[in-house]
Amino acid sequence: MEWDSPLYSAVLESFDRTAAIMDLDPNMANRLRTPERALIVTVPVRMDDGTIRNFHGYRVHHNDTRGPCKGGLRFWHDVNLGEVAALAMLMTLKCAVVGLPYGGAKGGVRVDPFKLSNDELQRLTRGFVQSMFDFIGPESDIPAPDMGTNERTMSWIMDTYSQMRGYSVPAIVTGKPINLGGSLGRRDATGRGVVYAIIEAAKVLSMPINSGTRVVVQGYGNVGEAAARKMAKLGASIIAVSDMKGGIWNPAGLDLKKVNEWVKQNRFLEGYPEAEAVSNEDLLRIECDVMIPAATGGVLTEELAKNLKCRIWAEGANGPVTIGGDRVLREREDIFVIPDVLANAGGVTVSYFEWVQGLQAFFWSAKEVNQRLYEIMKKAFHEVYAVRQNRKVDMRTAAQVLGVQRVAEAMKLRGLFP
Repeated sequence: MEWDSPLYSAVLESFDRTAAIMDLDPNMANRLRTPERALIVTVPVRMDDGTIRNFHGYRVHHNDTRGPCKGGLRFWHDVNLGEVAALAMLMTLKCAVVGLPYGGAKGGVRVDPFKLSNDELQRLTRGFVQSMFDFIGPESDIPAPDMGTNERTMSWIMDTYSQMRGYSVPAIVTGKPINLGGSLGRRDATGRGVVYAIIEAAKVLSMPINSGTRVVVQGYGNVGEAAARKMAKLGASIIAVSDMKGGIWNPAGLDLKKVNEWVKQNRFLEGYPEAEAVSNEDLLRIECDVMIPAATGGVLTEELAKNLKCRIWAEGANGPVTIGGDRVLREREDIFVIPDVLANAGGVTVSYFEWVQGLQAFFWSAKEVNQRLYEIMKKAFHEVYAVRQNRKVDMRTAAQVLGVQRVAEAMKLRGLFP
């Protein structure tokens, strides 16, 4: 199959198991197993030295039954169609779990963004937008930042799309700078949402969050840094963090202000003087109370899952667990899992807020945004937890059941065209 990949296989296995538990209509299950449409493009870019390089890009719509497709756009060195298709499917379920009127999409360009200049990245972004111009739109598919992309990338997308339309279209993307119609609170939304989910999990576990709460974050980027900062604000001790080059560990706790200053000056955590170096794999073996994987997919293997020493596993990243790792987590009653389709839904939730504000040209305060986000994350957590309790299943399966149920109900109501 065109979109075969380890992540897609893992997502499908999880979906098939969920469909069996739900006794989902086979025709409905068959429709949901594959994306509705996919776009594959080659984007030629003139490099700074005058040569022309081709970059391969993808955009996948999994399901648009509940509303326009929504999903991030990543620039990363190993992006492929299978990964994008899997993430689009997770986005469909994620939006349904938190009750947003969206379907799932995902996109990406296979490129190492750190090896391109600012001008080269801009030309790549604009070329990619041009190639998928008819595939996206404020009422059909709204991209957002992801790995390797940011507010600047979203600005280029908005400008390119607007220039091609002949008028300004701020609602074409979310995650934009504030003065281009972005939403207050969007930058930290995913990490903040992870913490809101952890707060609710701690409540049902009767586990106080205080100075004795040890937190480990794998992936100290936009999501991980925001989650770490918010957990520290609640009083928790951040004992280890990592980035793509490795991690740092201090059992007594890290001073995040110093860590952030080091990263600002040195780009990576490597060499930070007030902590011990640790690999990304060994970081997952550190004993802690809360583990937040916020890097890439497939990091928790079967072997690592067996050696995981945390009470709460809160997935800030998409698909951070392999098939074998997930199987082990389901068997470990000592670990409370907050699955990705619930834990990291804060980003798409505030993206929804930004989209609504853009369409209305009416903007909210940061306090309003954060309060609305908390209410949605809290409601979604307890709805998933209720399914877990009623069906006697794990949290990942419970979230999948809730999401699939909502999408299936919408599909049934709309019927099959023609």
